[in-house]
Amino acid sequence: MTDNSDDRVPDRTLGDATRVVQAGRRKEWTGGIVNPPVWRASTILYDSIADLRANAGKDTHHRLYYGRRGTPTQWSLADALTSLEPGAEATFLYPSGVAAIAAALLSVLSPGDELLLVDSAYDPTRGQAMQLLKRFGITTRFYDPLIGAGIAGLIGPATKAIFMESPGSLTFEVQDVPAIVAVAKAHGLVTLLDNTWATPLFFPAIEKGVDLTILAATKYVVGHSDVMLGSVTAAPGHFARLRDMSFQLGQVASPDDSWLASRGLRTMAVRLAQHQRSALEIARWLQDRPEVAEVLHPALPSCPGHALWARDFKGSSGLFSFVLNGGDEAARAALIDTLNLFGIGYSWGGFESLAIPADPARIRTAAPRAYAGPLVRLHIGLEDPADLIADLERGLAAFRALA
Repeated sequence: MTDNSDDRVPDRTLGDATRVVQAGRRKEWTGGIVNPPVWRASTILYDSIADLRANAGKDTHHRLYYGRRGTPTQWSLADALTSLEPGAEATFLYPSGVAAIAAALLSVLSPGDELLLVDSAYDPTRGQAMQLLKRFGITTRFYDPLIGAGIAGLIGPATKAIFMESPGSLTFEVQDVPAIVAVAKAHGLVTLLDNTWATPLFFPAIEKGVDLTILAATKYVVGHSDVMLGSVTAAPGHFARLRDMSFQLGQVASPDDSWLASRGLRTMAVRLAQHQRSALEIARWLQDRPEVAEVLHPALPSCPGHALWARDFKGSSGLFSFVLNGGDEAARAALIDTLNLFGIGYSWGGFESLAIPADPARIRTAAPRAYAGPLVRLHIGLEDPADLIADLERGLAAFRALA
């Protein structure tokens, strides 16, 4: 769905930092300006009734038709995200990551179908499966994130799709995505992946065989904690159904939010590099602390699925968890409440560091795991890691006082 003849479509052999700078900046989107302008529109005017009727019968992808179908502002960002996924057909934008997940699932599932959903999935994804999909007569079976090719044993006559999240956003198990994709293709199933943690820069999902790859662009694409946005990028043969379902659902991303995401995208490669460096430094420091029983960071050999991360990923981002060595809810709360540089709040991927309590036991069903103590999830932002370590040291002292 994307015309690759324009000189602003990035060569996919270029480096990541170059691609995110060049992506989506076709002259037809920018009009010769460095950044694509903000096109706000609801009504599109036509020259005549004949012109209006002629346009109504045409494919409106990348064509002005009605504001809900998008403008060059949204198309530019979608085009950029597509170009970051080698082999992808096209991308659709949504007002949030959760909206993107819902549209992707509804585009591939029908009443009577079964979904296989990884047990380490983002809580709202589980909620959609157990509420929204259930209302439509779609059943869900949860599976162990480390199942790999063994997922073949769960496939039944009603199974139509496999949803992955790698790594899981609380406990960070890394899935064997290529093995699961191979099984899915052998059985004619559609694969979906929430790739928000790695982004296409660290895990090119379409290239790995995934059919629909989902981003909460709110996180690393935007990068500044000020926009809600989601995206689904489709492999060839999967976009038309996704687009049609999204049109029927009335999904549209704001042009202002799309413009902010396009601006954030330009620095995503350099931001991810810093998030990675700082998070690894802090994760390794936490490993040596007596108050910490375990650090759940995919780039550490102790993390479940680390060998798969080392095989398949180009890097790691700023989100990980650590397990406290004993203690209770009050001790964990004291740790987090004592922190000055870590905000307490949902989401992640912005420039600022965050800390929240993580409680996977309340949602895990297929592969529950016992931990030595409560979990804390950190997002490591762009602050000086030495300052963040000093802040965590104060928090751990408050934990010790109550543990």
